[in-house]
Amino acid sequence: MAKSALRAIHLYPVKSIAGSGPGEAVVEPWGLAGDRRWMVVDAGRKLLTQRPLPKMALAHAEMLAGGALRLTAPGMAALTVEVPAPGETVAVEHFQDKIDAVPAGPAAAAWFREFLGIEAELVHLDAPEIRRPINPKYSEPGDTVTFADGYPLLLTTTSSLDALNSLIAQGDHADEGPLPMNRFRPNVVVDGTAPWAEDDWRRVRIGEVVFQVAKPSARCVVTTTDQHTAERGKEPLRTLARHRRFGDRLVFGQNLIPRGAGTIRIGDPFEILE
Repeated sequence: MAKSALRAIHLYPVKSIAGSGPGEAVVEPWGLAGDRRWMVVDAGRKLLTQRPLPKMALAHAEMLAGGALRLTAPGMAALTVEVPAPGETVAVEHFQDKIDAVPAGPAAAAWFREFLGIEAELVHLDAPEIRRPINPKYSEPGDTVTFADGYPLLLTTTSSLDALNSLIAQGDHADEGPLPMNRFRPNVVVDGTAPWAEDDWRRVRIGEVVFQVAKPSARCVVTTTDQHTAERGKEPLRTLARHRRFGDRLVFGQNLIPRGAGTIRIGDPFEILE
């Protein structure tokens, strides 16, 4: 088998909308620098995602110098959003978590209201080192995370995607495949490992940075959403339900927690430590 290496890096500055694929990224204790430090909430300040709003896939956030954003979307004028100055926070709901965040201001709120057609507001996570602890069952005291689903990074492998696409090709919805990796919205994608080998990993190294493999990633309806058109199908959930069901979870990829700091780059060696 080819030597294992980091094939791709993905950053999503705003949770649940499109991001970018840089050649390198700084690893912070709570994730990749700039990843999911912003999120969109509704009138009750509850998280909005592609789950009920697949149209969110069509919006794009580019991270600018100093952590600012440039927002673009079909039919919308581009908007630059500066990091809000430190100030009063508001309580927002992220699934079961209540998190303090800073409103990004009326211009960003108006932009998302117009694009989504509902009441919406953009908020920023000002202090990721203290705002949101990770589930203690899978982490260590002091571990925190941004507005990601639950863990600092998501890792997927090209070999497992190839294996999944082979299974989809044999199923009732073969015409939906092969699926691209962007359906799974990973942070890091690894080449040169055996299909599904990640099920057994406990610690890995990418370049100079060590990561704890916290738990498998349970997949939801977002994976059935074409990230370029916002249209939905049946796959990969139909095939995951048949072949990758662990209890009541449909699994693809692994959640990671950094156990060090540094910069990771495409092409960096990937090593299984445990």
